[in-house]
Amino acid sequence: MKLHEYYVYIVTNHSNNVLYTGMTNDLKERVLQHKEKVNQGFTAQYQCNKLVYFEEFQWVQDAIAREKQIKAGSRKKKIELIISINPDWKDLSDGWYD
Repeated sequence: MKLHEYYVYIVTNHSNNVLYTGMTNDLKERVLQHKEKVNQGFTAQYQCNKLVYFEEFQWVQDAIAREKQIKAGSRKKKIELIISINPDWKDLSDGWYD
């Protein structure tokens, strides 16, 4: 049986004052797209390219549901979620592209 991987993630800008929540099946590639501003949308406009939070799921429907749950939450809830695993707001993708 093939194991599927889906990710819900949060990226921010260098000042940590803009948050973007997304979902993907290839976290490294998606973060690289944010860093390189491949898509000229919200994350490119606000320079959100620092990965500060992610969760992994086996089933796409679980990832979609979690993404919707996080997006529906307040900014305060998102910050609490980030701090729960990354209190220093470090870029969790550091070292991925060396």
